[in-house]
Amino acid sequence: MSAKELAVKEHFLSVLLENDAKSPALACIETLLECVKKTKATTLTELNNELKLAISVIQNTDFSYMSVSSAGELFLRFISLAVLDNPDQNFSECQKVLWHRGQQFLRKISASAEKIALLSQSFMRGETKILIHGQNSIILMSLIMAAKKNQRCEVYLTDSEPKKDLELFVKQLRAEGINCTVILFAAVGYIMEKMDMVFVGAEGVVENGGIVNKIGTLTVAICAKAKNKPLYVLTESIKFYRVYPLNQSDMPVQFKYFASVLKDETKDISREHPLNDYTPPEYISLLFTDLGILTPAAVSDELIKLYL
Repeated sequence: MSAKELAVKEHFLSVLLENDAKSPALACIETLLECVKKTKATTLTELNNELKLAISVIQNTDFSYMSVSSAGELFLRFISLAVLDNPDQNFSECQKVLWHRGQQFLRKISASAEKIALLSQSFMRGETKILIHGQNSIILMSLIMAAKKNQRCEVYLTDSEPKKDLELFVKQLRAEGINCTVILFAAVGYIMEKMDMVFVGAEGVVENGGIVNKIGTLTVAICAKAKNKPLYVLTESIKFYRVYPLNQSDMPVQFKYFASVLKDETKDISREHPLNDYTPPEYISLLFTDLGILTPAAVSDELIKLYL
């Protein structure tokens, strides 16, 4: 790994260490902005190649490959539009425009979590029982927001997280006066009939409106569908990704395993447990995003707009 690649990796990891609640996608954007700021490139082509290299380095860390890939692609697209708007500028002036454009993009994405949490509030009325699978900062914000509006939510969490992370999530909910119960993942089918709805996040949203998320999400979604319970996905538009998996085996391996596992030649992938699974759109009721409340069918239209 070159010094430049090492600097990118260290900056990305330091951003995440500074704020545990920050998503890898946001940390990726902040790292790319730092690359724009400190670049030694003298042409736009060189800068573009540097940013693509930085994205590749971040993809090879043990964080969500899918979310950092989509965030990186959208960041490149967003700042490149600034170049098209100002074709006659020299590189130094163009670099300043790219920096300001990137800052604008970061502010927009940073504000998306609160917007998504606000959109979900009208769906939590009275005494609402919610099943949650997978720790998610946007879901946490949504529940805390509801509690502050005196909405009485009763939350059930699957024990799908590392013990330390799960205990912290429960502690944060109970600190806001939210009733919270941790259940065995194996008890999802048993508890589902008592639920009013299911909340999940997403590592990525694919072209047909399905999601790639923490392993077990598909199982939860199938149970919810069988019991006629709505499943809502709370996620940012920077996780919309241009890929169309047909089933679990059609998912790229980078979506399912850590980069360190894939690079380890002593590992037999067929014996490794996948980190994520794919939930088809027919199991998803709605997606709460910074672009608004979307049906799965509307995702493809939004993807076209994002990447035009």
